Amino acid sequence: MKISTKGRYALRLMLDLAEHNTGEYISLKDISERQNVTVKYLEQIVTSLTRAGFLRSQRGNNGGYRLARHPSEYTIGEILRVMEGNLEPIACLENYPNDCPRAEECVTLPFWIGLSKVINDYVNSYTLQTLLDSASELAGNTYMI
Repeated sequence: MKISTKGRYALRLMLDLAEHNTGEYISLKDISERQNVTVKYLEQIVTSLTRAGFLRSQRGNNGGYRLARHPSEYTIGEILRVMEGNLEPIACLENYPNDCPRAEECVTLPFWIGLSKVINDYVNSYTLQTLLDSASELAGNTYMI
């Protein structure tokens, strides 16, 4: 499993909106400059995130985007799933119940199920707020040896 640039940039965009959250709408131009991602590419990303109900948008001079919820209410897993689809490591885990004709006799299936659990538990254990807090700790840590 590899996370695409859309998935990575969606996470950066959501973090940017969380970090600069004043209640005002933020233009894609501002986000583009801070994140070094083209406005055109960000437009594709915000379309998916807005459809998913993650962002609020406003047109006009003071228009732009803002988070629809508090940063602690977004898991990294749900953001990535909007952009990437499911995060299953193999195709036969995409459906429940597993419709693979070899599922009953597959010796490797328990391994893949375990890997899927680890991946999903991990990405669901982090929120935007978790990452913001980590960034604040890193920025405040000026102690050097």
